[in-house]
This record gives sequence, structure tokens and C-alpha cells, in this order.
Amino acid sequence: MKRIYFTIVLLLLVSTCFSQPIPQDSLYLGQTRPGSIPVVFQLQSSSGLRPVERICISSDGKEIYYCELDSWPISISRVKCYKYISNKWQGPFVVFEGFVAPGLSVNDSTLYMQRDTNGVSRTFYSTRTGTGWSTPVRLLSSNLQSHYFQETQLKNYYLASTPGGNSDICKLVINNQDTTIQSLGKPINNTATENDFFIARDESYIIFFRLSSPFDLFISYHKNNGKWTNPKSLGPNINTNIYDCCPFVTGDNKYLFFTRGNWPMNTYYTYWVKVDNIIDSLHHTNFIPYLVNQIPNQTDSVGVQFSYTIPDSTFIDDDGNNTITYSATLSDGSNLPSWLNFNPGTRTLSGTPVTAGTSNIKVTVTDNDSAKALCEFALNVYPHTAIDPKGEQIVNEYKLFQNYPNPFNPSTVISYSLLRNSFVSVKIYNILGKEIATLVNSVQTRGLYNVTLKTNSLNLSSGIYIYTLTATETNSNKVFRETKVMNYIK
Repeated sequence: MKRIYFTIVLLLLVSTCFSQPIPQDSLYLGQTRPGSIPVVFQLQSSSGLRPVERICISSDGKEIYYCELDSWPISISRVKCYKYISNKWQGPFVVFEGFVAPGLSVNDSTLYMQRDTNGVSRTFYSTRTGTGWSTPVRLLSSNLQSHYFQETQLKNYYLASTPGGNSDICKLVINNQDTTIQSLGKPINNTATENDFFIARDESYIIFFRLSSPFDLFISYHKNNGKWTNPKSLGPNINTNIYDCCPFVTGDNKYLFFTRGNWPMNTYYTYWVKVDNIIDSLHHTNFIPYLVNQIPNQTDSVGVQFSYTIPDSTFIDDDGNNTITYSATLSDGSNLPSWLNFNPGTRTLSGTPVTAGTSNIKVTVTDNDSAKALCEFALNVYPHTAIDPKGEQIVNEYKLFQNYPNPFNPSTVISYSLLRNSFVSVKIYNILGKEIATLVNSVQTRGLYNVTLKTNSLNLSSGIYIYTLTATETNSNKVFRETKVMNYIK
């Protein structure tokens, strides 16, 4: 990938000249321009192929590149082009066989395309020659996906790739002769697949397709701090709960071209729609707050003061974090435990636990337009041995506590208390009563104990297991026995 820096510099030095401007009524193949409702953009295709996927239009409007393909996954594909020559549209001409998703550089000197190999997209580029285009050459040496490669007026480069294993919209970062692919992160990318996208030449916005139901097109705006706003759907006129993907926006930001369809393949067409008003209006409507940093699970002990302040960076509201208010409940919406208080002004949970156990807590933020975001985490309270003024442990009973966490993988903690000095065994059994492991088998003094069950070497199957505490007092041979169940998830 080190050669990418020199390759891109060379591409930027190549330029091309165009003749007189195309008449306004001849733009876009002379087709009637749409309003706010998408209509099919008529493109000629060969028998058995569909004129779909990303298209691109030269900056002077005189060249329209598109592709035709047979299906997804693709087995037959080619890039074609209409050209405005001698005051009329001519073509389409076949430009390249075996490529899809054409995209032009800022100065129209370079044509980017992609070829899929074993389901992985690779970017190729071709430069203008005196008679057409040079033979396509692979752009990046990385084996990561390279999808919808684009450059901007700011001399930045973007693509959809898989730096973290899942397909994200990314930026190509060039540092001297080293090149890395960095995900744009939240909120543009989430656990779904983000791949088809268009970035404005001035980087003011990104329109992208998210491969998760309802398979919509979204828009995100560039913020002053270099981050991106929480994406918004382009709305019901454009998004139809089927596949709305493969976006391209004209240089004047007026028209969006995209692919729409659902199986079978003959339902897919290239559409276009007027979007300059949509791009502007969505920029000035309310942004929904979102979770950016998960609150980690918290721990405490019975009788020990608990306090946790939710960091201001946990949620982001692109309208301004001073527009959101905080509240906290249990995950089912019921009130917090009586011992636990929440101060929304300071975002602080505090109190002194009185019993051991787990509370699943939900923190909700609400903005001025009543839009909400939430985060759930567990507050785990462990048993705690009280301390008298002389520093001695005060334990009032034999007791076996519920293991934590439960369900668990790969380990869990079992706690128990001993009223008197005893010979102690802690054993694990499967549901049929077969002994799996012995965790403790020794004499122990009065007090509170924790023992950890680690499953690494036990080769357990997912399911219910039984654990038993047996304590035989050393002075009287009195026996205490208690059994509980635990759930292992592999």
C-alpha cells in the first residue's frame, strides 16, 4: 500500500479539457427532471442484464457512466457510457468488461471501478488517454475490501472497507509512504453493514446505505470537530422498505441517483430524485441523541457506599449536549432499588446497598424534542462481611450465595459464609448429578469466602449446573449443606 501515495499524486496531475457547455435541456440524457418523488432514470441495458449499481456523471454533464450486471453475486458485468458529442447524446458505449460501480475523480481524469473476487470488492483505476481510457490497474495492495472508492476536493479519499471485520465507511489515511484504512466510527457505522455511500465533494455530508432492515438510505453531516452527525433517513419518498442503495449525487447537489428493487432481479432499476431541499432541511431538523460510550458494569458490596457519575461523553446530541436530560430506572422501567438514588443534574447514582444481587439499570436521555437514547448496564452487589470496632469479622449464619455472574462464561464467583470453623467442600455437579469439579476441600475458619469457577479446562456444555456447599463444624460435627443452580452459556 506504500505506493498509493505516489499513485494518487500522479492521478491528480492528470487533467482533461472539455468543449462548450451542454445545453440545460440536454442534461441527463434530456430526460424530464424529477421532483421529490423518485422516477426511473432510463438507461439502456443488454438482454438479461440490469442497468443498476452506482453511476457517475462528469463535471460538465457530457459523460454518464453506469454499469449493467446479471445478479448479486455478480457473474456478468460491464461499465458503459453515454457521451454528448456533436450536440447530441451518443451511445451507450462499452468502456470495460468485468467491472461495476464507476466513479470519477474530482477533475474527471481518473475512472475508479471495482471488481469482486470471491465476494470481496477491489478498487481499480484507469486514466484518460488520447483515445479513451487506459487499462485498469488495481489501486490498493491491501486484501481488505475496497468498495466505492471516492476522492474529494480536500484531497481526501474514502471507501467502504473492513478494518474491524465488519464493513464500515472509512477514510484512507496517507502518512508519508504508509497508508491505513480507518473506520469513521460511530454514529455512521454500527454493528450492521455500511457499504454503498456517496460523499459530497466538499465533504459536507455523506449519503449511505445500511444493510439492515429496512435497508434505507441515510444522510450524515460533517461537524466542525471532524466527527459526523447521527444519521437521518432520507424519508419515505426515497426509502420504501426494500433495497434503496448505490447512491450518487450530482455536482450541484440537486439530484440523487440510486438503485431500488427487491428480488427478483428484474425489479431493480436506477432512480433519480431532487434532493437539494432534502439535504438542506434535514440539516436543520432535530438530531436524535445517541449512545457513543457504553457504561461499564459496576460493582459494590453490601454496606459499602456506592457512587458513580455518568461521564458527559456517554451520549452525544448533535443539537448540543446541554439539550438532553437524564433519568434512570431499572431495565424494565420500574423504580430503582430503594437504597439507590439518581441525581439527574450531576448524572450521579449513589447509595449504600443493603442486599446482595444484581440490578440491571437503564439510563435514558431525552432531548428538547422528546427524542430518546438509552444505555443499560448491570450493578452487581456482592455479599460483604461487617466489621466490628475491634476489626473482627461478624458473620451470623452459614449461607451459600448465588453465583455471579449468572449466566456465565468463562468464569463465575461463588460466595459463602461460615458461622463457625468447619471442614468445607464446594463441589460442582451436572444436571444428572455427576461431579464435575471440587473447588474447596479443606478446613476454614469463620468468615466470608469467595471461590472462582473457571471453565477453561472443564470442557462444559451449555446448560444448568448445580453447586453445593457442605460445612461440617470441627467442634460438633454439625453439618450445613446448601445447593444452588447456575447457568453456563458456551
